[in-house]
Amino acid sequence: MATYVKKQSWSILFRLFHWMYALSIVMLVTTGFYINGPWTNTMIEGSASFPMATMRFMHFVAGYVFASAIIIRAFLYIFGNKQERIWDILPITPRNIKNLFGTILRYAYITEEHETRLGHNVLAGLTYVFTFIIAILMIISGFFMLFPEAPFWEGWGLALFGSQQMGRYIHHLLMWWFMMFAIIHVYLCIWNDVKEPEGIISSIFTGDKFLHKE
Repeated sequence: MATYVKKQSWSILFRLFHWMYALSIVMLVTTGFYINGPWTNTMIEGSASFPMATMRFMHFVAGYVFASAIIIRAFLYIFGNKQERIWDILPITPRNIKNLFGTILRYAYITEEHETRLGHNVLAGLTYVFTFIIAILMIISGFFMLFPEAPFWEGWGLALFGSQQMGRYIHHLLMWWFMMFAIIHVYLCIWNDVKEPEGIISSIFTGDKFLHKE
């Protein structure tokens, strides 16, 4: 029987980022769908209920939480602990390149070979970096729609999207990436926890993972 040792993996700030990120995405998707296509009777708009205003307010608050989470992640990519920094998940070293292809083969059920890592595997890390970039576009398009006449957001918005309508379309389109990402992310976390008792799921609560002692 393999022997495992508990090691600190994720800092408190990283775990805070994760839950701000996850919960804000749930709120943004839910309220975003309502704003795009309200499912309540339009006769109650303008009444004491005013659900559209409520949904928009919740969407804006969640948007600020989402933007704050991205700022925290950007900080951790540079100043976090070893496994939180971006260099640990970029395929720029022989070890990381090997891990990338090994992970692809493992997820494809071609090999059972597995490198024990305290941080993310490189495939997951690259996916997170891509999602981070998409998140920045979401933030710019969101604030472009919220503050269309503010010089800063108008400048970025017009430069990237050309118009408010195109910005809204891109904003809605990119939302589907986050929905697909969340489903695949949860599935692979459970899959990895079943395959290897490293505590991937519990680590986002405790910050600790369990690695092979050898």
